[in-house]
Amino acid sequence: MKNTHFLLRVVLILSVLVGFDFAAASAHANRLIGGEQPLSKIAIHKVTIALRDSATIKASPLVLGIKGNDTEWVNVDFEYEEPSDDDWIGVFSPAKFNGSNCYMENDRKEQAPYICTSPIKYQFANFSNSNYRKTGKASVKFQLINQRADFSFALFAGGLSNPKLVAVSNSISFANPKAPVYPRLAQGKSWDEMTVTWTSGYNIHEAIPFVQWGLMGQHKKRSPAGTLTFNRNSMCGSPARTVGWRDPGFIHTSFLKDLWPNSVYTYMMGHLLSNGSYIWSKKYSFRSSPYPGQNSLQRAIIFGDMGKAERDGSNEYNNYQPGSLNTTDQLIKDLMNIDIIFHIGDITYSNGYISQWDQFTAQVEPIASTVPYMIASGNHERDWPGTGSFYDTMDSGGECGVLAETMFYVPAENRAKFWYSTDYGMFHFCIADSEHDWREGTEQYRFIEHCLASADRKKQPWLIFAAHRVLGYSSDKYYGLEGSFEEPMGRESLQRLWQKYKVDIAFYGHVHNYERSCPIYQNQCVNSETSHYSGIVNGTIHVVVGGGGAHLSEFSSVNTSWSLYKDHDWGFVKLTAFNQSSLLFEYMKSSDGKVYDSFTISRDYKDVLACVHDGCEATTLTSKSH
Repeated sequence: MKNTHFLLRVVLILSVLVGFDFAAASAHANRLIGGEQPLSKIAIHKVTIALRDSATIKASPLVLGIKGNDTEWVNVDFEYEEPSDDDWIGVFSPAKFNGSNCYMENDRKEQAPYICTSPIKYQFANFSNSNYRKTGKASVKFQLINQRADFSFALFAGGLSNPKLVAVSNSISFANPKAPVYPRLAQGKSWDEMTVTWTSGYNIHEAIPFVQWGLMGQHKKRSPAGTLTFNRNSMCGSPARTVGWRDPGFIHTSFLKDLWPNSVYTYMMGHLLSNGSYIWSKKYSFRSSPYPGQNSLQRAIIFGDMGKAERDGSNEYNNYQPGSLNTTDQLIKDLMNIDIIFHIGDITYSNGYISQWDQFTAQVEPIASTVPYMIASGNHERDWPGTGSFYDTMDSGGECGVLAETMFYVPAENRAKFWYSTDYGMFHFCIADSEHDWREGTEQYRFIEHCLASADRKKQPWLIFAAHRVLGYSSDKYYGLEGSFEEPMGRESLQRLWQKYKVDIAFYGHVHNYERSCPIYQNQCVNSETSHYSGIVNGTIHVVVGGGGAHLSEFSSVNTSWSLYKDHDWGFVKLTAFNQSSLLFEYMKSSDGKVYDSFTISRDYKDVLACVHDGCEATTLTSKSH
């Protein structure tokens, strides 16, 4: 906290000296404090070789995944005659990590470092044994996932800022490192289409990718898959192009079409090798989407800013995404009562460390392999100077959208422009991309209006808008300092559309807490109810649900008149449509899965048609007598 205050004082002094925008700088400082990618704390370019004959490090077992598992625990035993509290173990993959082929970002004359790739995770040597400093002996357990390459472990002295390599382990690997893994489902461009995206080590000249699928218990068919990948030159800057680079393998997507509504399908990803043999994934299942307008129980989960964490307690993630696994585990626990998920931006917080996308897809596999996992683009996926981002920041670590656009499918016309619509039964979702300009006259504005206007409110009464940044209302501390309680220029162009097309609820992430507004239009509450809304749609309820897992954001000390409920904690929202006229909204904490805020909406179709302020076209009075 003292560091926070010190940084803000520095910003304030600079603002006085150079006329700098204090509020904007403060907001930027807030995003950084506690949010730095932990792998970036390792000064990997400064590694010096200090190998010791007396230092040893060994990993076991040598072969992982013999029974087809894509996640395994590994024991790492090590000894060092000069132990220190800041000694640490780095996990490297591929196992050979010396600097013989370092990519140099700047001057070609600069000397190549000994190690030019960051570890995929790390742990301090005394993590599980406080006697390490006395004995020089300890062991650490790591959880590894299948990431298409072998692994080795290195013991470093000198801490993270001045690392000295003292010992390197044997290599270990998965039985089939190229195996198809971590499927993630997404709605296709039509309601009766499901897409399956997965990762493997097989290029198209090695094996033909496909999905074998069908109704549970019936004959299975095969659908081909397209294959994408990218290389270092696809990245826009460092660390994604340099120490954070790791080969992403191959990302395959298959389109399962003409699905029967509300039916259970089973599927397996497969690769047909050139010798005629097959490589298969595990078996999975999903329930297909209901027909648009179908009057049945339908449940959607919405949250932002989850990130990833490690179940082995790797210090890499110490207090970085503290709520991430809680959110993940609560969703897994309730998966039988979930139909579709929207993760509205700031997906992994990899920030240019490519290996973390594999880690994230492995973390959410139990969820994303079972229900559609729809994402939106956030600043940590897209923003990079000079690449067309609406914000000229370096939040993506040089990824500039490439990872999000490739690793996950969304039914956008152009995935580089990450806006799209999707239907689920009685819901119509319009997902915006806050990292591209949304203001009136832009391409995205035209999309948003078309998406909202295309909702058939007779069939799909529940109209939902979502974006990563807060384009509506938030009592975030730094928005409060700006005096706007929104992303600058956020709602000015859009509030007319929300009102005209009677958007029920607008969701945002970016601010890492939970907040719900009254039904609001032009800063005014248009309904005095707090827990039950019925009849005519007078305004839109705005909800910040950015507490998926990342470090929490502070609220402003100003009590805004439109704010009905705030929670400085991690959590997510569940929407349950019971039928055409009844919707339940629930906010649940990630820590226990219990409901802490809720409301209901009850209304008929005629209530949606009713005229409200700025919500109807002009009418003409005609004379009855002629």
